[in-house]
Amino acid sequence: MTQPGQINPLQGSASTSASRAPRTRLRAALLGAVAVIAVGGIAAETTLMSVAPVHAAQIAPEAAPAQIAPGSFADVVDRVSPAVVSVKVKITEADDSDSDSSAGNNNQRAMPNIPKDDPLYRFFKQFGEGQGMPHAHPRTGMAQGSGFFISKDGYVVTNNHVVENATDVQLTLNDGTVVPATVVGTDKKTDLALLKAKTGDNYPFVPWDDHTPRVGDWVIAVGNPFGLGGTVTAGIVSARGRDIGAGPYDDFLQIDAPVNRGNSGGPTFNTQGQVVGVNTAIFSPSGGSVGIGFAIPAEVAKDVVASLKANGSVARGWLGIQIQPVNSDIADSLGLKDTKGALVAEPQKGSPASSAGIKSGDVVTAVNGDMIDGPRELSRKIANMGPDKKVDLTIWRDGTNKVVPVTLGKLPADKEAKAEVPAQDDKAEMTSLGLTLVPSSVVPGGSKEGVTIAEVDPDGIAAQKGLSVGDVILEAGGKAVSKPSEITAAFSAAKKDGQKALLLRVKSGDSIRFLALATKSVG
Repeated sequence: MTQPGQINPLQGSASTSASRAPRTRLRAALLGAVAVIAVGGIAAETTLMSVAPVHAAQIAPEAAPAQIAPGSFADVVDRVSPAVVSVKVKITEADDSDSDSSAGNNNQRAMPNIPKDDPLYRFFKQFGEGQGMPHAHPRTGMAQGSGFFISKDGYVVTNNHVVENATDVQLTLNDGTVVPATVVGTDKKTDLALLKAKTGDNYPFVPWDDHTPRVGDWVIAVGNPFGLGGTVTAGIVSARGRDIGAGPYDDFLQIDAPVNRGNSGGPTFNTQGQVVGVNTAIFSPSGGSVGIGFAIPAEVAKDVVASLKANGSVARGWLGIQIQPVNSDIADSLGLKDTKGALVAEPQKGSPASSAGIKSGDVVTAVNGDMIDGPRELSRKIANMGPDKKVDLTIWRDGTNKVVPVTLGKLPADKEAKAEVPAQDDKAEMTSLGLTLVPSSVVPGGSKEGVTIAEVDPDGIAAQKGLSVGDVILEAGGKAVSKPSEITAAFSAAKKDGQKALLLRVKSGDSIRFLALATKSVG
């Protein structure tokens, strides 16, 4: 059950015979489906009809000199609606109880420890297989979302969460025609999926918008909310570049056109009938629209869809670096004029970045000459370039810019970080920072490098900067440290040289980052 104030991925995922855990992040309601429970099969028989769409050519965008408030959206809706479909899927999931089965017993579970005079004993004895529980059956159900044709030959874009675990997919066209479809490919990281109609090759379709919409531009959302059928709502682009915690490449459009469950995968159009986004999530305290919806921008979706069409999956480029934003303190300590770019906290061993000579403390400021604002933009650019591509990274190192050529690798699976909590031996206090430090070499089971934070004053400067017990300071001012006194000396030297802040390289579990502390903090 979703909680107030969460972001709800507009759930196109379905009801099943057993309740599925809600996939929520801030209450990200996946705009997906109102579902019909259908244990063991589809709840109602559906008749497949022949395909005879009226309009076969691409629905051409209408030129408009300016984004002015229209008297009516009816003309553009008439043109684009034939390309919007309802996506209905049959979902089959393995019963979670299968994981409780012992190996080698034909998926039977052990007979419960029930007294022989208990009626339940006779039930399990009668309906069990041998002396075990009945075979676990897969759970099935129906899900419903939205989608839209992007080509004459029947390719349809929708959300990954609408068709996840689907065993049967059907498209209901604007005129009521039902067409079977297959899943060509899915991409969980962007929540996109590409479908292909099994029959017909003369469908009306809509084009992607080639321009970046501006905040304040009119938009029109078309879809199938709550399974009601084709529905149109309108609003404006409220914001761009939203990060809602849905994935590593979040870059959502925020729109105030009302969208709800069942709108998942449906298109958001501009007033010329071009797709500017794919509806995916809403912010909602209740599960319904409150005027804050999120759509995957066309500029992201069309690249992912092209890769799904060509390969059935998305292969992303990989640098192999841990990166973080550059704040004003870090910029001062490194001699940067502004806070743009991505600070390299740690290159991974054997990664393309490490092989190219990228070092901790480098700041990536541009890719192939294009300036970047921060870590998220760098991640998206590198991912979108794909593996085996050669790129030129502009980095800031030792007070000067340098261009480093790198051949990208393929993005591997994510790794999970675990924290180490050190013992508190040989304490050395830095009261001005609110820290108690110990050499990492004296910490049982801890790191053998750096200086470990044993205590943190919650009201101190270090705590305000995000330092925690168990963090390991690896470097101070670009030099490796192994004793608390070396950190004190580094602060003194930086202060003497007129530096406003000292840059520390800090390890938290398996994650490494930089942070800067003002030199005036240490007397």
